[in-house]
Amino acid sequence: MKSFFALALPLLAAAAPAPITEPRADADANPNFSVMAVRSASPIHYTQLNAAGQKFWLGGNTASYCPHIEGLECPPGNQTVLAPGGGSLDVEVPASPPGSAVGGLSYVPGKPWAHYTFNGWNATGLMACPTEDNRWQVFAAMQNATVPQGNVGDCLGFSALALTYKGDVPAWQYI
Repeated sequence: MKSFFALALPLLAAAAPAPITEPRADADANPNFSVMAVRSASPIHYTQLNAAGQKFWLGGNTASYCPHIEGLECPPGNQTVLAPGGGSLDVEVPASPPGSAVGGLSYVPGKPWAHYTFNGWNATGLMACPTEDNRWQVFAAMQNATVPQGNVGDCLGFSALALTYKGDVPAWQYI
């Protein structure tokens, strides 16, 4: 069942083996970016998207990893920043059989704001669903999603603004 994000975060493009120190040739067209949820008059309005536990969350902290390699300088790992072009980030169904469909999340340039969205499997974008620990888990906005508290009606659709991030990617790998 196409129920929720089981994101391939280890393949996340931001999981570069070292911080990016030189600007990419396509940096203006496909910049590194963080994501902020916008949903007026809601508890998720202006909340940063974080990667942790191979899921996306609104609220909570980013979880990252850096290997112990001599001479490797790791970034602090306390922010979630997506870096297009270095890998893929897909939505898939946990324990799905080989050959199952996966869908991609999309960076959509725009003025004044770029957006981050998912429109596969007839989803209408992204939604955040409350959890028992006061974080909101991010899912494809689908009525048949299996959500933490069991009721899709408790979830909130939101616009995911893609905010250009200047500087080095702040994590080696998200976990």
